[in-house]
Amino acid sequence: MAIAVALTTQCVYCIEIHRKSALEAGASEEELTETVHVAAALRAGAAITHRTHLLEP
Repeated sequence: MAIAVALTTQCVYCIEIHRKSALEAGASEEELTETVHVAAALRAGAAITHRTHLLEP
């Protein structure tokens, strides 16, 4: 949920912090990708643009 909010508000710092926490908690890339789609439904295309911050290696 925190990642979806960060994507929706387009905060690159929040995206990175919550991405790291989610990965440490065992989130999969599939789950992170699903989160992008949830955020996109809430804020249209802006979340898709910022997904690169979430999914970078």
